[in-house]
Amino acid sequence: MKKNYFFLFTFFLLVKVNAQVIEFKDSNFKTRLIQANTSNAIAKDLQGNYCKIDLNGDYEIQVSEAQNVSSLNLSNSLISDLAEIENFTQLNDLDLSNEGGVYYNDIKSLNISALTKLQYFNCKANYNLKNLDFTGCTNLTSLNCSSTNFGVLDLRSFTKLETVEADSAYLTLLDVSGLVKLKTLFASGNLFTALDLTTCKDLKEVVMSTGGLISLDVSGLAKLEKINVYNNKLTSLKISGCNSLFHVDAWINKLAALDASNLKSLTYLDVNYNELQILNLQNSNSLENVSCNNNKLSALDVNELLNLKGLYCNYNNLTSIEVDKLKKLEWLTISFNKIENLDISSCPLLANIHIDNNNLLFVNQKNGIRKYNYQYYSNDNLKYICCNEDELDFLFPGYGAPYPFSVNTYCSFTPGGVFYTLKGTNKFDSNNNGCDESDIKLPNLKYKITDGVKSSNIIANSSGNYELQVGDGTHTISPVIENPAYFKVSPESISITFPGAASPFVQNFCVTPNGDHQDLEVTLLPLIPARPGFDATYKLVYRNKGNQVKSGSVLLDFNDGVLDFKSAVPQITSQLPNKLVWEYENLQPFESREILVTLNVNSPMETPAVNINDRLSFNTLILPIADDEKPVDNSFALRQTVVGSYDPNDKTCLEGDVIKPELIGEYVHYLIRFENAGTYPAENIVVKDLIDVLKFDLSTLVPTGASHSYITKISGENKVEFIFEKINLPFDNANNDGYIAFKIKTLPTLKTGDSFTNEANIYFDYNFPILTNKATSTFKTLGTPDFEFSKYFSIYPNPVKDVLNIASKNNLEIGALAVYDILGQLVIAVPNAHATSSIDVSNLRTGNYILKVKTDKGSSAVKFIKK
Repeated sequence: MKKNYFFLFTFFLLVKVNAQVIEFKDSNFKTRLIQANTSNAIAKDLQGNYCKIDLNGDYEIQVSEAQNVSSLNLSNSLISDLAEIENFTQLNDLDLSNEGGVYYNDIKSLNISALTKLQYFNCKANYNLKNLDFTGCTNLTSLNCSSTNFGVLDLRSFTKLETVEADSAYLTLLDVSGLVKLKTLFASGNLFTALDLTTCKDLKEVVMSTGGLISLDVSGLAKLEKINVYNNKLTSLKISGCNSLFHVDAWINKLAALDASNLKSLTYLDVNYNELQILNLQNSNSLENVSCNNNKLSALDVNELLNLKGLYCNYNNLTSIEVDKLKKLEWLTISFNKIENLDISSCPLLANIHIDNNNLLFVNQKNGIRKYNYQYYSNDNLKYICCNEDELDFLFPGYGAPYPFSVNTYCSFTPGGVFYTLKGTNKFDSNNNGCDESDIKLPNLKYKITDGVKSSNIIANSSGNYELQVGDGTHTISPVIENPAYFKVSPESISITFPGAASPFVQNFCVTPNGDHQDLEVTLLPLIPARPGFDATYKLVYRNKGNQVKSGSVLLDFNDGVLDFKSAVPQITSQLPNKLVWEYENLQPFESREILVTLNVNSPMETPAVNINDRLSFNTLILPIADDEKPVDNSFALRQTVVGSYDPNDKTCLEGDVIKPELIGEYVHYLIRFENAGTYPAENIVVKDLIDVLKFDLSTLVPTGASHSYITKISGENKVEFIFEKINLPFDNANNDGYIAFKIKTLPTLKTGDSFTNEANIYFDYNFPILTNKATSTFKTLGTPDFEFSKYFSIYPNPVKDVLNIASKNNLEIGALAVYDILGQLVIAVPNAHATSSIDVSNLRTGNYILKVKTDKGSSAVKFIKK
């Protein structure tokens, strides 16, 4: 019986204890607990779910309710006393931080020793917290006591700690010795001068910036990956044996020497603003960025750091620096040193150099790439610079020409550094019996050159010969035909390795027909602009892109009411109203021919008058069209704006500033004109064009004509250079003009309403470039089609000479018909076309047109060609 009484007494005692209401000294603490529910993330139960603490809804917290909580978020809760936290004995996560928010806890003293299961504790930004008793919390794995007022933090007993954050805690002593599981330590902004980390073998990251550290030894910590100790008072930093270390920040200290050798994982080192006289980086071959600005270094060996991308060592005492092995170097800033000679010719990626305020005498920067951020200011003894021919505009923005030193720029058109030459002849074997002396040379053949990493393209001149320069390595050279299905090339490509092969290496290419392909092309170039009352000059360029010899005629359609024919070379075959005709014979594959035409423009005093800003329309056509595989380029439309005066160095989109959407993804044509306005013949001229690869397909670029012999180089992502070498362009007004014309496809992803802009730089010998105008064109539509034309209608014949027939496939009745030229001008309108099955187009000029139909189903359009 006594045993039963004892059992009942014990049972009721436990019930009383569990039912005991906790009396809180701080009402804000109690309020926060009562606010907890399943959606506000204040508390979690023992199963890890967000929960309500006041389970019985009596607005009190019982001991039993407290013991059902595993996680508490009491951040920013205006709590000043947490004495009753001892009742929450099941807690493993407690957050008392004051990050963000409007309300803050103001806890000055705290005892959480009863929380023996606690693993995560955060009291960050409790600025007045000085006394913390957590001796019983030996299961802690994460502690954040940043921005507190501890003064001393002894963590030796907490051997399960993996993360410690103690930034700005006014620590004069921090002891983490014996914490073998510690992985992350943040302790910036404190006052302690030394710290023993030698036993923290799992340590991966240490951040202790802006403090009072005098020395630090982390040597042998094989798992350490990152250390940040900037802005301390370090006179000694030992990091040897840290085989996982990849990042070191130790700037603003007092280091006189640093051994950072043999650190195989190290990629980043910043030791700016120290007192370094010795910096040993030997065998730390993964280094990518080294910053050692504002030190006392007189020597620095980095030439074996083959992965180095950036070296920043301004304000030292360096007298030399060797970087010839650094193929990946991109940045070199070594201003305010005593360097006399600099050779970066073997650094193919180095595009940013700051080396002002040195003792420079010699610079070799001919490393084969275009530079865009070079600074050489205040090198008064500089005598000689060897550079690439396109670098001057970026090298010396602070100088005015002539420069106070010798510069080699357009001294040659060969690349800088060591290079090797390939050359040969291209021939067209029309009779398929092998290329021999009797076969014609193939002009302007394009070659793709790749070394497996970088690719570029060269388009040879019109002589049928080619010559290429390459550097060390294995290079693959492949001829590129505009229409590869028409021809076979032998060999298709060659691979050659230099310096193993002899230079120059001779390789000829033989091109033969592949089947029967007929393809003609014509363009019209406005060489001298149209001005009221003056002569305008045009060049018709027609070309055989197919593989069969062709004969036929070329037609130029123009408005002879406002334009008078003056002359043509060669002479016209016949002249009709609004039309000039030239017959041609035996146009060989790959052959281009030109016709120079002079027309006089009506003055404002004539009838009809021509005024500035009027538009002149031209259409050209090359025949025959029958069997032509791409009849779209058998015609060409030019819409020319009449001007009063003009810049002789300009760029024009020949399709005009408004283009039909049907040309999206098709070729547009550009003309770049240049004029020698100097007082001496221009030996070399370079036209450089940076193509917008978001609007154009660079691989489709094809030169269509030029005033002088030239070659084309295509390199990088978007750079095109038309090089006129040794043309000696005169400076007299009658002979000082030149031009280059090319075509390029817009991207098929462009949409109606999109605009595209192109401009060019023109270099005359060693002078600064002349920037042309921006030629901007916009795709504009006549209207969006409501249905696909070919599903409901067909037209024939196409190309058409007189009558264009329109047949309905589904008895869909036509309401109206309209014909537009390629420039968007309405040329024929049939508003009531219900009984119309054909349309007379005999009076149209030759060229491309758009037929638009309107029906009950909506509208649609189709392209046709007028012969």
